[in-house]
Amino acid sequence: MRGPRGCPSPSGPAPARLLPEPGSPTCLAAVRLTGHDRAVDDLTVLYPAIADRHTNRSPYSDRRLPADVRRALVEGARKEGAALAFPEEPHLRFLADLVRDAESYHRMDAGLEIETRSWTHRGPTAPAADGVPTEAFGPRWRSGTTALRDFAGRVPVPGRETAAFEERPQLALLTTDHDTPADWLRAGQALEHVLLLATAHGVAASFATQPLEWPDLRWAVRDPLTTAGAVQMILRLGYGPEGSRTPRRPVEQILTIDDCIDD
Repeated sequence: MRGPRGCPSPSGPAPARLLPEPGSPTCLAAVRLTGHDRAVDDLTVLYPAIADRHTNRSPYSDRRLPADVRRALVEGARKEGAALAFPEEPHLRFLADLVRDAESYHRMDAGLEIETRSWTHRGPTAPAADGVPTEAFGPRWRSGTTALRDFAGRVPVPGRETAAFEERPQLALLTTDHDTPADWLRAGQALEHVLLLATAHGVAASFATQPLEWPDLRWAVRDPLTTAGAVQMILRLGYGPEGSRTPRRPVEQILTIDDCIDD
């Protein structure tokens, strides 16, 4: 089985090799599919969650994630070469403040406002192949320590409700040892693994990426006690209503399978 177009087939027992061609930065991975592979078998249990997984920007309840669910999510990230940690006070409160500060940065940046509008949909006639439709924005923040990205920006959405969000948000930091392109790929794999596991456990998830997009804030996101690893994602986890889903492109638009067998 050949990997992505232009990539060599992986060698050895691993089902995938990241960045197999140093001179070809667009060749992200070489993947080998075999009749039986334990690593692949472990992932098949997550397959049913693919259709259900979506970002949930609604308020979550006060119900805490059970310890066994947290352990499962941490282990899922570890299997992909990343780490997942659940910060406690006072770091948790500090993170919430950082998210709010970064959201304020976004509100003041006209360029970001224009960029956000380019991939959000407003109205029933808006294209729906990509981006976030109005119904998936979630309610507008009224109170609570949780600060979400408001995709409406400075243009209000008629009839949009306001809501009280969590006073004690359950945040998780996804980190990698370093901050290289290979680490970014590992982080992406770990993020998808964690999100599918969360979905399988009935846990809702959304993202708080705002501080990670500003260099002067990203460094401060790390755990002040360990300062270990590069933070690649801030996750908000919990239990809440189903929430609206965003559109997805057809698989044939994003995946090309080359049925070529190596000699």
